Amino acid sequence: MAELLEWVVRRLVDEPDAVRVETEEREDAIVFHLYVAPDDVGKVIGRQGRMARALRSIVRAAGARAEERYFLEIAG
Repeated sequence: MAELLEWVVRRLVDEPDAVRVETEEREDAIVFHLYVAPDDVGKVIGRQGRMARALRSIVRAAGARAEERYFLEIAG
């Protein structure tokens, strides 16, 4: 899942080399921390948070398919 998320985000930003996804396993869920260049944070969040919502939907859907709880946190 982290590879897919990274692949999608790299196509959205101006600095694709700065995109990094770290995975944190918690008791009840897996959290994906998305790091992008400071200038690209707005692109990843999108207008009124639409892009962030879409990315989180993809992550949640993949988690449902894997029968796990996945979350996405966007960090600049």
